[in-house]
Amino acid sequence: MRTVFDPQMIFGQVDIADIKLDPKSRDDIPQLLRGLQHIHTDHELRKSVFAILAEMLPERVGAEGKASPKTGRPGMSQWTILVLGVLRLGLNADYDRIHELANQHATLRLMLGHGDWSDPSRYELQTIKDNLMLFTPEILDRINREVVRAGHMALKKSPEEGLNARCDSFVVETDVEFPTDTNLLYEAVRKALGLCAELSDAHGLTGWRQDAHHLRKLKKAHRPIQKLRHSTSKDGQKCQAREEEIKQAHRDYLGQAETLIVRLRDTRRQLASLPAIPLQLPLLDDYLKHADRQVDQIRRRVLEGEVIPHAEKVFSIFEPHTEWVNKGKAGVPVELGLKVCVVEDQHRFILHHHVMVKATDDQVAVLVTEQAKQRFPSMSAISFDKGFHSPANQAGLKEIVDQVVLPRKGKLSEAAKAIESEPEFFRLRRQHAAVESAINALESHGLDRCPDHGIDGFKRYVALAVLARNIQRLGVVLKEQEAKRRRGPYKKAA
Repeated sequence: MRTVFDPQMIFGQVDIADIKLDPKSRDDIPQLLRGLQHIHTDHELRKSVFAILAEMLPERVGAEGKASPKTGRPGMSQWTILVLGVLRLGLNADYDRIHELANQHATLRLMLGHGDWSDPSRYELQTIKDNLMLFTPEILDRINREVVRAGHMALKKSPEEGLNARCDSFVVETDVEFPTDTNLLYEAVRKALGLCAELSDAHGLTGWRQDAHHLRKLKKAHRPIQKLRHSTSKDGQKCQAREEEIKQAHRDYLGQAETLIVRLRDTRRQLASLPAIPLQLPLLDDYLKHADRQVDQIRRRVLEGEVIPHAEKVFSIFEPHTEWVNKGKAGVPVELGLKVCVVEDQHRFILHHHVMVKATDDQVAVLVTEQAKQRFPSMSAISFDKGFHSPANQAGLKEIVDQVVLPRKGKLSEAAKAIESEPEFFRLRRQHAAVESAINALESHGLDRCPDHGIDGFKRYVALAVLARNIQRLGVVLKEQEAKRRRGPYKKAA
């Protein structure tokens, strides 16, 4: 039976409201735990968040739908999953560190609902991984809204007070190496070959006893390509000779790869004819599809001199959603990942975020503003930089919020100059740069590079990072208020 949080206390357990956090600590952990403590101790907030967490259940094995929370073995409580997930992103920690903290950090164990002594319960590493994957971006987004509203209430913000938002985008890198078409071909064949050898051994098929030898031969053919460079000589004959050498190296490499691909497809047909078709067959098909595409692109690019259109390129066979992003930053010619658009308010809470898949800033400006406005109707102003400008955006945004700060590109007309010279426009434009602080905080707390796999894992990771940042911000606000109360009213010297 899975519960959000077991209200029945055990001997030695401390109520979460009574957990003492070091008020002088400047570390991230007390800030995160203070925000989590507020979620648990504020009755209305706990009721809302726990209702959302109750929907987070594992899929029923062998059938569609969710497992019943009233049957089966007691799984990890949803409160524990929330605490460990927030710690993972709030500390930019890997699973090994979270595993260590969950089993050894005394204050964290109190927050998880364990006794302060003689509590033998321990968490397994794989259990933590499996349970944190139960989060969905939708659940995390709904919890984030409740946390932001709680932050506004802690700041004594009136519901009628408008929110001044600022929006910008940045790149979250995927966990991939720098791609070349020959490297991608090698990786695709390597994975397909290893999978075929494993399945053949499991089902009594022959032909891949020397799989390691075949892979070494392919690697040996790949090495000259990695070492060869185009000639910079002014002698045309030398340049032509080097070009021919490069083409011949690619022919040899493609020959080795295509020979292996033919054999791999033959093994694939044998596996498909088995009485019990292996479940890994779709994965094998995926690797072979990647290999065929790379063979075609290498032949067209190197041997036929064709320029491959950018839309046809794939930059990782393991994270195919990876995009080649050039934001024009000094010293950063290219980033491999996905752009994420964030909307922050004047109180430094992140109201909304949007993962941009094959989209540019100007294409998401209206969409992101609409989504943020739906979540927080009191949002009355929003600012952007010039990258979000388009004539359509200028008109569309004005229908959503009262004040739009969207600087135009190029030479300004007299009407545009008048708009951008208005005091309110000028004030909000000057404050817009503060969104870079939020982006830097997110990058410092996990959103520099996403280690999770797949587009679903990427979106879950980003949503959890935004939630963790807002919970930490809530904890900071509460700790500052408590410190101010401890200092007492300021008294002038006599």
